[in-house]
Amino acid sequence: MDQTIGFIGTGNMGSAIAKAAAKSGLAETILLSNRTPAKAETLAAELPGGTLSTNEEIARTAKLIFLGVKPQMMQLVLDPLEPILRKREDRFILVTMAAGLTCDRIQDMVDLDCPVIRIMPNTPSAIGAGVVQYCGQGVTVDELDSFAALIAPAGLVDPVPEGFIDAASAMSGCGPAFAYLFLEALADGGVACGLPRDKAVAYAAQMAVGAARMVLESGQHPGVLKDAVCSPGGTTIQGIRALERSGFRGAAMEAVIAAYEKTVSLSKK
Repeated sequence: MDQTIGFIGTGNMGSAIAKAAAKSGLAETILLSNRTPAKAETLAAELPGGTLSTNEEIARTAKLIFLGVKPQMMQLVLDPLEPILRKREDRFILVTMAAGLTCDRIQDMVDLDCPVIRIMPNTPSAIGAGVVQYCGQGVTVDELDSFAALIAPAGLVDPVPEGFIDAASAMSGCGPAFAYLFLEALADGGVACGLPRDKAVAYAAQMAVGAARMVLESGQHPGVLKDAVCSPGGTTIQGIRALERSGFRGAAMEAVIAAYEKTVSLSKK
């Protein structure tokens, strides 16, 4: 793989993946461009090999061109880059992380039959605890393997059929916001019971880390692990009863489904 990669857009998602790529040590040069150049400049100073750049320079020189652009802005960003990309004689790959935009749609937007990798990262990717699903169109197996190695420091990097990406976006892509809301609510409950705010937040966050690790490392179903905490006639089952009475599970499912439906709607615009 060429040692120069580029990021057009260094918002939360673009920055998270750029940080993961820098940790891999597989990119000698990481070109960074953003609508607000100061944001890209700040990120460049943090990353080994990070260099402030422009959309045009990235389109001319990068082997992997990461498009950290919102779906509704993608066409505006790609239009001026199309003639630059069309003139290239070397192989390059567009990497899109825009919700709802398929590989086909990206090719149509840039009016080129170029290889495209579609990813769905989440913000914890910035600290190596994220989830990144990916798929490719017109990309070789070796290129996909090299790409996965490049962003491996992001966390769980998982190849999936493109048909899974929208659902993944709704769950693991949007999921951190749902989890933060739950953690905030737990901490509020702790404060209501007399805990200092800083301790309540720390206890809630570490509890969630531990519970997640139990699921991943034990291989047991979450329901089985839940039952193990609920002693007959104990305190935890009363808390579960309160959550069920308030529709907790249904609300969590509806959050994922609502996010999924919004993601699907973006592909139709």
